[in-house]
Parts: sequence; structure tokens; C-alpha cells
Amino acid sequence: MKKQPTIKSLLAKATRLFNTYIRERDKDNPCISCGKYHELQAGHYYSAGKYSCLRFNEDNVHGQCKSCNYFKSGDLLNYRMNLIERIGKEKVEKLDLIASQAKRQTWKWNRFHLEEIISKYK
Repeated sequence: MKKQPTIKSLLAKATRLFNTYIRERDKDNPCISCGKYHELQAGHYYSAGKYSCLRFNEDNVHGQCKSCNYFKSGDLLNYRMNLIERIGKEKVEKLDLIASQAKRQTWKWNRFHLEEIISKYK
């Protein structure tokens, strides 16, 4: 009998597939924060660690250069301004609402949800 993958390994696989999708989706766009054309990473507006319910939200994650993502902690002021341009104020405000509600909740990934994400971004 084959052993089922752990939640941790499913989360890692889902993250890898999702981030690849974001980089491919945004490959012709500049960095969401600085506007320069660099090799892009999947940069989260609301961090995946603190707001895990937004980890796989496509409106929350955009192509971002390593400098802005890591060394400037996301450069969130410019990220927000450009995010409004890219997806619209209404969608950004929806992210804000989800994030404010997430502060009062603990998000726990389950096998079904992660397998669904893996299937979507395969």
C-alpha cells in the first residue's frame, strides 16, 4: 500500500506549482513594485506566512523582482499602488477585507484543499 504524502509535502508541491504559474502569467510584465524588467519571483502582497489563507490567491501574488521581494520586504507601498493599477481598487479592497478577517482566524491546510490546488496548477 502506497503511503500518502504529508500535508507539508503537499503544501510544498502546491506552492511550487502556484509560484511557477504566477511567474509564467506575469513573465511579460515588469516587477509589480519597482516597474523594472527582471527575472521575477512570486511576490505576495499579504505575506504567505502571516496570511496563509491568501497564499494561493492570484490577486494577492504577482511577479516581483528578488530585490523588491526579499531586500525591500516587498516594497509594499509601490506594490499597492501598482496592484490597484493592475487589478483595480475593488479587488485590492477585497484582499484587505480578507486579510483583516484572517487576523482573527487560524488557517489550517487540509489534504483535499491542497490536492485541489495542485490539480488546478499542474
